Amino acid sequence: MKLVKVLVLLIAVLLIAPAAFAQNKAADKPADNMELLKAKIKADKKFIVGQNMELTESEAKNFWPVYEAYQKDLDALDKRVGAMIKSYADAWNAKSMDNEKAKKMVDEMLAIKAADVKLMKSYVPKLSKALPAMKVARYLQIENKIRAISNYELAGTVPLIP
Repeated sequence: MKLVKVLVLLIAVLLIAPAAFAQNKAADKPADNMELLKAKIKADKKFIVGQNMELTESEAKNFWPVYEAYQKDLDALDKRVGAMIKSYADAWNAKSMDNEKAKKMVDEMLAIKAADVKLMKSYVPKLSKALPAMKVARYLQIENKIRAISNYELAGTVPLIP
């Protein structure tokens, strides 16, 4: 139940953040604000993971470096998703979406999903050195839930291809 409560908090942060961002003073730089927001979400995610993993001191010592490396690699995938969405938004706004661009978008989406699975598989042995199998599974469940919420929110902002 703790996880559900904390995930609801994360969702609230994701939903409220855009409104809070819009209310900042005109002198604030949007890029700086987005970096602050990303840092806050990253810290909140780490807190959620920490609260739900029930790590011993020894497990924590071994787990957190692997977690940080995995998050860094996930960030690289997220940047690919962002670039794909920007490309789609540019075509959408220019009303220039066509079959060729749609095919490239589908190919990139599938490549990102494959890279995500490959990345997770590459981290299971590393996680398994740091944690017992049940805690590896728990962490992957938590990670999956958080990413599912994030993907759901993102999907709601992207219009369907005309």
